[in-house]
Parts: sequence; C-alpha cells; structure tokens
Amino acid sequence: MLKTRIVTALILVAGLSLLLFAAPLWALQTAFALAAAVAAWEWAGFMAIDRGGRVLYGAFVLILCWMAHVKATVVFVPLWLSVAGFWLLVAPLWLARRWRLGGNDMVAYLLGALLIVSTWSALAAMSERGPWTLLGVLAVVWVADIGAYFAGRRYGRRKLAPSISPGKTWEGAAGGVLGVLCYGLIVVPHLLPIADAGAFLMVTVALVIVAILSIQGDLFESLLKRQAGLKDSSQVLPGHGGVLDRIDSVTSTLPVVALAFQYLLP
Repeated sequence: MLKTRIVTALILVAGLSLLLFAAPLWALQTAFALAAAVAAWEWAGFMAIDRGGRVLYGAFVLILCWMAHVKATVVFVPLWLSVAGFWLLVAPLWLARRWRLGGNDMVAYLLGALLIVSTWSALAAMSERGPWTLLGVLAVVWVADIGAYFAGRRYGRRKLAPSISPGKTWEGAAGGVLGVLCYGLIVVPHLLPIADAGAFLMVTVALVIVAILSIQGDLFESLLKRQAGLKDSSQVLPGHGGVLDRIDSVTSTLPVVALAFQYLLP
C-alpha cells in the first residue's frame, strides 16, 4: 500500500511539474478542468447517483468550467465571493449540524458545481500569475497538512471532531496553523509589501484564516464521505483515493486566496 501511494505521488508530482513548467497554459488549465470533471463525478457519488448520472454531472461541470473560462472577467470574482461566503458562514454550521447531501437534490448539485468550478477558476487564475506563484499558494495547504500530521502524531490528545474524523486532534490543528504561519511569513513578503506592523498583523490573521479553512475543507469532505458510507471519494488515484480526497483543502482555501490576490495584486 505504501509503495503504491509513493508511486502514485511521484507520478502526480512529475505530471504537475511537466504541465507547470513545460506545457502551454491552456494545457495546464485543461488538465485542471478534467480533474474538476472527475471531482464532480465523485461528488455525485456522495449523493448515491447512478453511474450514468455521475458521468453526466461530471460532463456538466466540465462544460461549466469552459463557460467560466470564456467569461472569466465577469464570472471569476463572483464565484470566489460566493464560495468564500460558503466556507466562512455556511460550512461551520454544516459541520456543527451534520447536514446531509440529498440523493437527487438540486441544492446538492448546485453546491458541488459551485465548489468545484470555483476551485478550477482559482487554479486557472493563479496559474496565469506563473508556476511559482501557484506552487507557492498550493504549498500553504501542503504545509498545513504536514504540520497537522506530525503535530498530531507527536502531541495529539484531544479529538477535534471525533464523529467526523477520529484521527484529527486540536494539537494537530494547532501544528497546521503554526506551520502555515512559519511558511507564510517567509514567503508572503516576497509577494506582498509588508511596510508596517498593521500590514504584518493583517497578513498574520489572513494566514491563520487560510489554515483554518484548510482544516475545515478536510473535515467537510470527511463528513460527506462518512455520511455516504465511503472511505475514499473514489479509487482513481491508487493509494490516495480520489481527486476530492487530494483537493479537499484546496477547495476551501484557493478561491479565498485568489480573491485576496485579485484585490491586493490586481
């Protein structure tokens, strides 16, 4: 299992590196759109939709990505604002009250499309700022996951959300936030001017919010899987589960980060 996981990770890293540094931008964004279609197919699985319906939903989200690309200047920012509102206001209530996705529920279809297409649009927008900027932003999520994992393994005692994800602890979450702060305060000054104490405080608060959103995105997908009786969103990535399993934290952080970049570095 570990060998399979490592091999898959190496293939994913090599493929992403090739797309980022050797392929034209349209190829990278198309690859992200195809991944979004697979994520939509997995989302429909949370709703127990039949095989044909899942394929249709994946194709529908792929078309939405193309439509969003055509109208990027009009659509991207409203998408990010909408999804930021969901993660900041609705998702905490969703986790607290353990709401469920309906089997053939229009709200569930719309929510899945919103979360996935907004993530794709954020990936597309950040990729236009250059591969290193995109990697730097994605690394925030990776650092949060790594920090939470090792802090949880070493110091974890108090369960964060035992009924949703029994392995997560408050100590692990604190380690993730601390890791993001250390990483962000090194990287952010190269992207944004930090001229005074007020700007430093604003950046620190923003990093903490992003780290919390990363944890929330992970918990949200864990809740959906648990309610659907699934261990993984799918098995398309051997040893890693599905696309949603890999981008759960990205869906909750990247649109918000893209929105911040839009206003701070237009």
